[in-house]
Amino acid sequence: MNFTAVNQTDDCYYYTCPERSRSTAVYVLLCMSLTSVVLVTVCGNLLIIISVCHFKQLHTPTNMLILSLAVSDFLIGVFVMPPALLQLIESCWIFTNIFCALYLLNAYFLTSVSTYNIALIAVDRYFALSHPFLYTKTVSVSIMCIVVLCDWSVWLLYNITLQYPNLKSISMAVCSRSCVYVPNEIWSLVDLLLSFVFPLAIIIILYVQVFFIAKKHATAIRDLNSHTRTQTSKNMSDSMKSERKAAKVLGILVSVFVACLLPCVVYSVLGSVVEIEVESFQKIVLLVYLNSSINPVIYALFYPWFRRSVKFILTLQIFCTDSTLINIL
Repeated sequence: MNFTAVNQTDDCYYYTCPERSRSTAVYVLLCMSLTSVVLVTVCGNLLIIISVCHFKQLHTPTNMLILSLAVSDFLIGVFVMPPALLQLIESCWIFTNIFCALYLLNAYFLTSVSTYNIALIAVDRYFALSHPFLYTKTVSVSIMCIVVLCDWSVWLLYNITLQYPNLKSISMAVCSRSCVYVPNEIWSLVDLLLSFVFPLAIIIILYVQVFFIAKKHATAIRDLNSHTRTQTSKNMSDSMKSERKAAKVLGILVSVFVACLLPCVVYSVLGSVVEIEVESFQKIVLLVYLNSSINPVIYALFYPWFRRSVKFILTLQIFCTDSTLINIL
């Protein structure tokens, strides 16, 4: 791919983008498709944010984690996906060096937060299923909000620490056709372990445990239904069914996330052994961003409360008096 140098300052070349080899029709179709992905990401996650914040029935500890995930996915759709997709379309970085640095900081920070939100959801479901009485007694909305705040604060500090000393290398990367950040080998290994391997291991291990616990609950429900028909046993059965359903839906959420994250982890590991093209790696990273678009679709398919809340939002019924108390469960 040929680039034409149009200016040189401080040993750094700024390049014009190459002429597009694709036709105008294909280019417009590609732009429309990628714009649709961004709109689905932004609007879908915004609906989740409004739903959880507005309706008091949804103010639960687990939903605070879902809210945190939706906020991180929403911000990825606003600040990360548009520059990343534009770079993919144009085959080069067309913005300034400062914008590149901010883009990379947002990308690393928000994807890390999103990853650990999924991990925290796995921990939450495991705790709720394995120790239901202790979970109800100790875990509250306020405590979960503190956990979420700590999650965001730690990863913001970590990514600022990681990238601040390397702003010069980021600037040089812009001049070589794309906005990428390649830390040194030690930082690369640390970041891989902390940002991907560790949370991925937590997610997989805990959801294997959740699967077996849910299976035991299914057996217990059948025993309750076959031996007794009292109101107490019915309430216990309904509660256990509700927990199993929540675990199942969040299991689908986690499975999709792992499917989107795993190729990036494999590429990161291979990158330390063999030479990988930057363009190829950027396309793989887009899978991680695409997960932010898929999450609202999962909620729409499997959560009746989300479909009901969307109906209330789109019909503007949330502006009615006492709309926060509407029963949507």
